[in-house]
Amino acid sequence: MTILNSQTPEYIYTCTHGLEERSLCALEQRALFGEETNNLIKSTRNVDPSRSPFIKGRLSILFSGKSVQEIAKQVHQLELVDQTFKVLYIKINDLTNEQKIEFAEQRIIEKEVGWHIVGKAQMKNPDILFGIVPFKGQWYFGTYLESESVWLKHMKKPQEYSTAISTRLARAVVNIAVPDPSGVRVIDPCCGIGTVLVEALSMGIHIVGSDRNPLVVKGSRENITYFNYDGRVEVKDIAEVEGHYDAAIIDMPYNIASLATPEEQFTIINHARRIADRVVILTIEEMDEVILMAGFTIVDRCAAHKGLKELFSRQVIVCE
Repeated sequence: MTILNSQTPEYIYTCTHGLEERSLCALEQRALFGEETNNLIKSTRNVDPSRSPFIKGRLSILFSGKSVQEIAKQVHQLELVDQTFKVLYIKINDLTNEQKIEFAEQRIIEKEVGWHIVGKAQMKNPDILFGIVPFKGQWYFGTYLESESVWLKHMKKPQEYSTAISTRLARAVVNIAVPDPSGVRVIDPCCGIGTVLVEALSMGIHIVGSDRNPLVVKGSRENITYFNYDGRVEVKDIAEVEGHYDAAIIDMPYNIASLATPEEQFTIINHARRIADRVVILTIEEMDEVILMAGFTIVDRCAAHKGLKELFSRQVIVCE
């Protein structure tokens, strides 16, 4: 397909989240895009929608206009050669009744735009999926890439840990710690069974892991191998970690078997500051004083809840 558009690429991302995930989703959006919203985000940042558990898809904008008719007049510029196509009206959640476009009208919009595209329409498995969506008084049209829920595939792994974070939370935390993975070196120095490692490796992020518990390191390695990823995990206390990293992700120990004392918490955070410029901490306890004592500045944060009743919550704290 030939695109007759030389302007700086722009994208619209469609987002969705559960009520209990609002805070976590907003923090991830701030990290990835510098802003937060309930539905759509327009940005020049090119983010793979499958990176996020909250992004449904990414529209790569080709044309914009004040109306569907303006869009229809522009799409004839597309040169599809022998490729088939489909036009999809991108559904937006949480609109008011006045803003909602009913199903029948959505199909009319798809047909009106598709009729003006020179090419062969195909409803199932087209070569190119186009999307059209209204946003802030404008209509936008472009190629649409739907998100793949990669994190779902990682839920069932050979080694489990009762207190391990969910794959969905782990994926969001990786995005918060590493908004742009290009050339970034990351470490999870208290990696447990490797939930964060698996999510990061699946995004192509250069991450290594370590833990002082040989049994969980063995489980972490097994989980990484099970999903056919290539990652290094060592039996090592954070105090023994050498080198420097752009970011570190630390899920603070909290279960009975590995509950960290305030002194141990300070030691972990202090060593994290030694080895990384940016640290994302997950904790169920209040740790602001310890974090500040270690010399960090808290730049952002959220609460990650489990379930609508919020019976269990973790703080996600971004430190620099």
